[in-house]
Amino acid sequence: MKTEPIHNAINPLQQLDNQLCFPLYALSRMITKAYQPLLQELDLTYPQYLVFLLLWEHQELTVKELGEKLLLDSGTLTPLLKRLEQKQWISRRRDPRDERSVIIGLLPAGRALQQQACSIPESVFAQLNMSQAEFETLRTQLKHLLTQLA
Repeated sequence: MKTEPIHNAINPLQQLDNQLCFPLYALSRMITKAYQPLLQELDLTYPQYLVFLLLWEHQELTVKELGEKLLLDSGTLTPLLKRLEQKQWISRRRDPRDERSVIIGLLPAGRALQQQACSIPESVFAQLNMSQAEFETLRTQLKHLLTQLA
């Protein structure tokens, strides 16, 4: 028995090619994949790398601040931070002013990773085959979208 294709009138907004979410999703996965071999050399995952980017910039942040900046909840961050602490890359300590708050700081080995990771942004940028102006425009647009949705 031959099956006939269903010819429903489809709303163009329901077609994959007309979605904003899919190219962003696929691009995010591909960008993360571009980072993977570079981060494997440092024994880091992509989310761990994002934590280090913030810690290299700020030296210390609370778990809450990390979560706000990375748009991650503490349930996602806590196991990740525990693994970094086990590797002796970061320290976790209670804030003496607020026992509910945990401060994350860099240990010497975590600071040393910064030098080892310094070529990662350029390596990924080279794979994008974009001009600096195109890159800046895209980053600005994406940041704007994040702000709109947050």
